[in-house]
Amino acid sequence: MRKIIFGALMFVFVQLNAQAYKGKEDIKMQIGALIQNGGTGIVVTNDYGIGENMSFGFVASYMLNAEKAMVLNESIKPEFKDRVDVKIRFNANIGNVIGLEDNMDVYPGLNLGTRNFGGHLGFRYFFTDGFGVYAESAIPIAKYDTTPGVFGDYNNQFTFHIGTSFNL
Repeated sequence: MRKIIFGALMFVFVQLNAQAYKGKEDIKMQIGALIQNGGTGIVVTNDYGIGENMSFGFVASYMLNAEKAMVLNESIKPEFKDRVDVKIRFNANIGNVIGLEDNMDVYPGLNLGTRNFGGHLGFRYFFTDGFGVYAESAIPIAKYDTTPGVFGDYNNQFTFHIGTSFNL
């Protein structure tokens, strides 16, 4: 019984020390699954705190399971340039502003990428000081297609990300 109580107290103690966003010079890295129409893939994000509630960073995504397209009865496979997208981003980390616990954060933001200018909304939950989970959705606001043709909408549409988050 003592071991169970000790384990529960340690879990609570770890929960109290976890922080989802610490402010200036805080560094986060996230690795997750990319889910969108036409395929699934992997996404990596990095955020660097520049103020109490502001951060900037980058997003890189690659579609692993991109669907082929049919053009004139011929199946065309997407190339590397059709599957990859890179963006810079700015976040407003508002978890503490809206009264969430220290181990949770909500971050709306804007991103500028190789295919569009868009917005995103994310949520982080940290189990320990260094490890947590996140979910994020992104949508293009202004599209500019650098991949014309059949695969022009890849990485230029509503996306959903889910995965792990790390404090660095």
